[in-house]
Amino acid sequence: MTPSISGRQRQRGARTRTAVRSRYLIIGNSAGGIGAAEAIREVDSEGRLTIISDEPYPAYSRPRISDYLAGLCTQEKMAIRPPGFYTRLAIETLLGRKVVRLDLGRRLAELDDGARIAWERLLLATGGAPALPPIAGLDREGVFTFTTIEDARRLKEALRPGSRVVVVGAGLIGLSVSHALVHLRVPVTMVEVLDRVLASALDREASALVERALREAGVRLELGQTVREVLGRPDDERRVGGVLLGSGTRIPCDLVVVAAGVRPRAELAAASGLAVNRGVLVDRRLVTSHPGVYACGDVAEGYDFVHRDQRVIPIWPNAYMSGRAAGFNMAGVETFYHGATGMNALSYFGLAIVAAGLVEPPEEPGYETLTADDGDRYRKVVLRDNRVVGLVFVGDIARSGIVFGLMRDGIDVGSFREALVSERFGLVWLPEELRRERLAVPEAIPAGSAVR
Repeated sequence: MTPSISGRQRQRGARTRTAVRSRYLIIGNSAGGIGAAEAIREVDSEGRLTIISDEPYPAYSRPRISDYLAGLCTQEKMAIRPPGFYTRLAIETLLGRKVVRLDLGRRLAELDDGARIAWERLLLATGGAPALPPIAGLDREGVFTFTTIEDARRLKEALRPGSRVVVVGAGLIGLSVSHALVHLRVPVTMVEVLDRVLASALDREASALVERALREAGVRLELGQTVREVLGRPDDERRVGGVLLGSGTRIPCDLVVVAAGVRPRAELAAASGLAVNRGVLVDRRLVTSHPGVYACGDVAEGYDFVHRDQRVIPIWPNAYMSGRAAGFNMAGVETFYHGATGMNALSYFGLAIVAAGLVEPPEEPGYETLTADDGDRYRKVVLRDNRVVGLVFVGDIARSGIVFGLMRDGIDVGSFREALVSERFGLVWLPEELRRERLAVPEAIPAGSAVR
């Protein structure tokens, strides 16, 4: 059984407002929070450790919610840790609970029922929330977002024979939900404000391949368009009956999924006085502007080793690894996080894709682009001063892990750069010393925010 703070304790805490004390308090129960908890327990097996999450479920794989919607996996199969995980690590859980206020000076967290928890070390791993564009009618019945298992469950329950769906946004989330809906034989129209799909993740050549696959799967694409309004039904204005595009075109539909990206859930941090830009600002040890308070994953604005500046990097591997670094530091083991960069690995509509870093480099001295296009297979590597800073692989992604490793480690590839986009590229092309290092530590493609 998962250890938790009992209902009686909750009531007593709410009634007396006596704070429960915890050495480590983690707000968030996804990749970042789990990574931190595991790291803490590698160092400190006894310090009281509490995880709070406003979702009532044990940690699950958010990238798999489209599989859940499509009926390809159960909620149990989505779990990222086995049963008994929280008990084995002596983690107290407050699931389905929400922190509404932080008092940094007194190191107190106030929950939605008035209960309070005092901490010695605090980690914000609150992740991201759906970005909602300014569209009239989003409050109508039949409008959904798609970032949690509850979103997928509600959408699944709303689908009826003959349902038509408009997906607002052709990014990773839009592609994910559209893939599941097509599997369910639901007619889908994707509306995207930009002139191509996956514009923030892929270059134009790769986007064109995805666009072709979408159209072949029967998805209607409205590119370079905005949704001005979600319309009601003639017989019931409260329910979705269609959308009105910026061009004036009306598209009948029964459900709308807003998939316009995510934003950091940084409201709690900002309200408590922590330094927040787009995300919560952290240093290379994941420490925020207040001592003893850390942030990781999608809510944090950390170091991007390709762009060489602070950015929000909302991908699963960054959340987990930055969470681990934060956890070690919380437990007193100084750990320097080298940073991350944008990375996505996905497989939709028959296309396997890996993209990372600068996929479309600026027109500046020092940059060079290498490409190979075999029709359905496309490979691109971007160099800056003979070091990999970006890659796009479509179709044949087997060697992308090696290239990503070279980018991550900042390896000078000048002596073999032309081989990077060869279909025969492999470890044998690397200089002997570098090859030995790579053989000692096999490369793996980190799972992206939309891994399948």
